[in-house]
Amino acid sequence: MPEREPYAVVVQDLEKRFGSFLAVNRISLQVKTGEIFGFLGPNGAGKSTTIRMLCGLLTPTAGTGTVDGFDIMREAERIKAHIGYMSQKFSLYEDLTVEENIDFYSGIYRIPKAKKAERKEWVIGMAGLAQHRGSRTAVLSGGWKQRLALGCAILHEPPIIFLDEPTSGVDPISRRSFWDLIYELAGQGVTVFVTTHYMEEAEYCDRLGLIYRGELIASGTPDELKTRFMQDDIIEVLCEQPQEAMLVLGTVEGVKEAALFGKGLHVVVERRAGDVIPAMTKRLAERNFSVSRAERIVPSLEDVFVSLIESNMDGGETAQGRDIARLEGQDL
Repeated sequence: MPEREPYAVVVQDLEKRFGSFLAVNRISLQVKTGEIFGFLGPNGAGKSTTIRMLCGLLTPTAGTGTVDGFDIMREAERIKAHIGYMSQKFSLYEDLTVEENIDFYSGIYRIPKAKKAERKEWVIGMAGLAQHRGSRTAVLSGGWKQRLALGCAILHEPPIIFLDEPTSGVDPISRRSFWDLIYELAGQGVTVFVTTHYMEEAEYCDRLGLIYRGELIASGTPDELKTRFMQDDIIEVLCEQPQEAMLVLGTVEGVKEAALFGKGLHVVVERRAGDVIPAMTKRLAERNFSVSRAERIVPSLEDVFVSLIESNMDGGETAQGRDIARLEGQDL
């Protein structure tokens, strides 16, 4: 069996223009064979455009790259035969049953007749759809549809799968179940390239690329992003009436930003946290807020993401961009 290349995806200075609009701006990245690579960014950042170029669905305006060793400029059709692709929008035929959809995609991927039955049973078992195999796809829940779509995308056993916001619009339990399937595939050596704007999903990836306004602004493991790309300290504050406390903390010298995070607050400070915490707790006490915790913590990916976006903005855009970045990362 031939040895696999160390990198499944390699791109250099990838660019895509639509008229005068620059959607993807000179992105360079490498995705290791067998890893889960997450592409994280707000809606409109260029995630889907990038993934469609890598899948051979869009021709780049400039740049070079390979997917599974095939050139993205000259061998788009060969790339399509060696990848699985699951788009944002549900791509199966809702009037067909589960089995009929699988049969249809078996034909699309030209799976040999002798292997079709075996692959169909594998998909049904992998997706847990044995009791729904005769059901029309339209009546399935979002989570079941999602698993069926993944199964159809990997019927032909591709070495690389591209998932474009595959869990958008499904409930948290279904998302967790879907990621169990992704881990199972990665464990079998499949390379997974997934776009998302859910921060908790980003934590599941081996490595991440953060994209904003078409530019790759950071890349690394989740831990590397938290330690290398966050220049400010983050203080977690747990207190009564956090929304009101947030306004008070904004008046403390050294505080750059205070934002609601779960049941408490994450406070970004310009200088060392140890210098600011006493001033923060004093100001809250003066305003009769009872504080149960005020400690420096490791930043979350959301903190890193917001900080990086703000550093790439003009001054007038900062507040609006902070709201966008935080909302895009929330499970709404």
